[in-house]
Amino acid sequence: MEILASSRICIEGVDPEIDGGRFAAKCVAGRPFTVRADIFGEGHDSVRAALLWWRQGAQEVHETPMRFLENDRWEGSFTPPENALYRYTLIAWRDDFLTWRKDTSKKVAAALNVDVEAEIGHRLVAASRDHAPEGEGRAALESVVHATNHGSTEERLDILMNEDTLALMTRAGRRYCLTRFDRDLAVFADREIAAFSAWYELFPRSAAPGLRHGTFRDVIDRLPYVRDLGFDVLYFTPIHPIGRTNRKGRNNTLTPGPDDVGSPYAIGSDEGGHTAIHPELGTIEDFDALVEAARGHGLEIALDIALNASPDHPWIKEHPDWFEWRPDGSIAYAENPPKKYEDIVNFRYYLEDGSPNAPYWEAVRDMFLYWADHGVLCFRVDNPHTKPFPFWEWVIDEVRAKHPGAVFLSEAFTRPKMMKRLAKLGYNQSYSYFTWRNTKAELTEYLTELTSEECRHYMRPNFFVNTPDINPYFLQTSGRAGHRIRLALAATLAGNYGVYSGYEICEATPIPGKEEYLDSEKYEIRDWDFDREGHIKDDIRLLNGIRRKHAAMRDFTNLEFFDAHDGAVLYYGRFDPATENYLLFHVLLDPHAGREFSFDLPLWRFGLPDEASIEVQDAIHGNHFTWHGKEHRLTLDPETRPYAIWRLIPPGGARD
Repeated sequence: MEILASSRICIEGVDPEIDGGRFAAKCVAGRPFTVRADIFGEGHDSVRAALLWWRQGAQEVHETPMRFLENDRWEGSFTPPENALYRYTLIAWRDDFLTWRKDTSKKVAAALNVDVEAEIGHRLVAASRDHAPEGEGRAALESVVHATNHGSTEERLDILMNEDTLALMTRAGRRYCLTRFDRDLAVFADREIAAFSAWYELFPRSAAPGLRHGTFRDVIDRLPYVRDLGFDVLYFTPIHPIGRTNRKGRNNTLTPGPDDVGSPYAIGSDEGGHTAIHPELGTIEDFDALVEAARGHGLEIALDIALNASPDHPWIKEHPDWFEWRPDGSIAYAENPPKKYEDIVNFRYYLEDGSPNAPYWEAVRDMFLYWADHGVLCFRVDNPHTKPFPFWEWVIDEVRAKHPGAVFLSEAFTRPKMMKRLAKLGYNQSYSYFTWRNTKAELTEYLTELTSEECRHYMRPNFFVNTPDINPYFLQTSGRAGHRIRLALAATLAGNYGVYSGYEICEATPIPGKEEYLDSEKYEIRDWDFDREGHIKDDIRLLNGIRRKHAAMRDFTNLEFFDAHDGAVLYYGRFDPATENYLLFHVLLDPHAGREFSFDLPLWRFGLPDEASIEVQDAIHGNHFTWHGKEHRLTLDPETRPYAIWRLIPPGGARD
C-alpha cells in the first residue's frame, strides 16, 4: 500500500526512452535536448512537472520546468553544455495551490461565498512555509502567511490570488504527492560534427600526380582542394601495410601481377599491422604532419578501421589464439558463401567456453586509442555487423572514456534492425539505404521513418552517394544530371553526407551488370583528372555553402515533406523557427526529362492565409522577390536546373 501510494502521479510514454532505458539517446552539446511524456493524475487537480538532468558522475542536479502541450502531454528541454554523457529523469506533483486558485476564481466569478476558500488558501501557503528550507523562499512565504492571517475575505484574496503569490508558490510551494519516474535515462551529447558533417573519401595512394604511389605529403597538397569544395571530414581508406599472400590484382582478379598494389583492406605484413603505416605512404611523423595540416584547413581526418587481417599479419604469429582455425589446422579465411576472400582471415572474438577473447578486444581498443592519440577522432568502421554486439559496445565505451569526442561511422549495409542496434550500441553515424532509394515514394517513406520514428533519437544516417564498393545503377545510367540530383538530395536531406572521390567528375563506369566500378581503385592506383569536362564541383561548393550558412540544415529531424503535383519531383522543407530560418527544396528525380509542375507554398506554416504574400530569396542565385498566394508553378530541367532552393522570409523576418 505504501509503495503504491507514493507514486500518485502517472508518468508514462517518455520520449526518448530507448529500450526502457537500456541505451542512451543522442543529442549535440550546445543544442537543446527535448523530452516529452504523458503526465497526469486523477480528477481535475492541477499537476506540474519538471525535467531533472545531470552530467554522469556529477553531484549537481539541474531542474527544468516542463510545459503542458495537450492531451496530458508535457515537454521539457535542457542544453547539455559539454561533449559528455548525461542522465535525466522526470518528476511531477500535485499543485494544490494552483488547483485552489483556479476553483476559487470560478466561485468568485459566480458571486459565491468564498470565506472558507480564503482560509484554505491561507493554510496552503502556511503548509508550504512549514515544509520549506530556511532561506529566501521560506521568508517570502512567511510574509504572505502573516499578511493573510487576518483581514476581510476580499483583502485576504487580493493577496492570495495575485500573480506575485502565484509565482512564489510555483517556485517555493509544497509539492504534494511528488512522484519520480521509476528510472534514470541517458543521453550522450556529441560534438556537432557527429550530427552535421560533409565527408570526402579518397585513397591516399592515388593522391600523387601520375600513377606513382601517393604519400601523405601528396595528400597535404590536396587539402586546399577538399576544403575549397566545402567538406568537413577527409576520410581515408586503410593506410596500413598490405599483405602479399593471396593478394588481389586489378579488378579483383586472383592472379595479380608483380606490381599490383593489392586491396588496402587486406591489412598486415612483415611491416606491421593495424597501428602501422604502409611504408610508401610515409612515416608516422608524416601522418602527424598531415593531421596538423588538415586541422589548419578546418578539416578532420577520418580513418577506415577494417578488422581484417591478411595471412601475413604479424598478429597471426604473435597471437595465434586471436584467429579462427579450421579442424585441419588451416586458418579460416573470410567467406560469404560461395565467395571466399583468401586475402583476409578471421579474428576470433569469443573462446570455446563463451567468454570474450579479452586480449584481442583490448588490442582493438588500444588500436583506436593509438590513432586518437595521433589526432584522429573520426572512424569509419568496415562491416561492424559481422562482429559481436557486446564487443562494439565495450570498445566504444572504452574509447569514449578517454576521448568523448570520438565519432564512429557504421558501414553496415544490412538488415534494418541490425543497423539500428549498432546505432544504439554507440555508433554516432550510420550508412543507410539512401543509396538505393530513388523514387518519390521510396525517399518520402524512408526519410519519414528516419526523422519521425523512435530511431531519430539514436540513429544518424550518413547519406553517402557512392563508395568504392558501390557504384549505384542510378548513377551508371544517368550521367551528369543524375550525379547532380543525388548530390542535392544527400546534401539537403541529411545532416551527414559523403562522396567518394571521382563523384565530382561523374565517374561511373561499371563492371557490366554489377554495382561496381570498372578498374576499381580498391585494386589499383588511379590518376583522376578533377578538371575534366562535365564536373560538378560548382554544385558541391554551392550545396556545402548553403549547408554551412543556414541553421535549418543542422537539425536532421526538422524535415517536412510537401506536395509537388508531379511524381518526379521531391518537395520538402527544413525549418528552424528559433533562428527564423526557413528553406524549401525542389529536386527533380528524373535525370532524363524535365518537368513543369505546380506546388503549394506552405503559407499556413507562418499563420498566413492562402492569399498572403511572402518574400523569397533564391538560395542558389541570391536574388530576392515575392511570391503571392499559395499556388505556384515551376520548371526543372535535368541539364540546366535539376534542383531549386528557396529561403522564405516571413513578415517581419530579417533578409540576411
